[in-house]
Amino acid sequence: MHEAANIVVGLVAFIHLYILVLEKFLWTKPTGLKVFGLSKEFSAKTRTLAANQGLYNGFLAAGLIWGLLSDQVDVQVFFLGCVLVAGIYGTLTANEKIIWVQAVPAVIGLVLVGLA
Repeated sequence: MHEAANIVVGLVAFIHLYILVLEKFLWTKPTGLKVFGLSKEFSAKTRTLAANQGLYNGFLAAGLIWGLLSDQVDVQVFFLGCVLVAGIYGTLTANEKIIWVQAVPAVIGLVLVGLA
């Protein structure tokens, strides 16, 4: 069970590294426009905001990686909890798909880490 937990925590970290790249570097590029369903005008106006969001997603990924490398369950639980809260908030305020991209993987990770 410990290996399954580590795989899911690693996957959640990878998802947040991917979100960091999308928000920080690809927000105004064709990939970012397509993933987020944005117009060029809107993405240009919100570029700085998106880069800031990307930075926060990078912090979440860094915390999860720290928890994995140090094998500290409490660190993993804390950062998975942060991802869960961010996913719920994003779902309620931005886009319903966020529940599947952030919150559900975080819940699966929390369950597996708790069982390990």
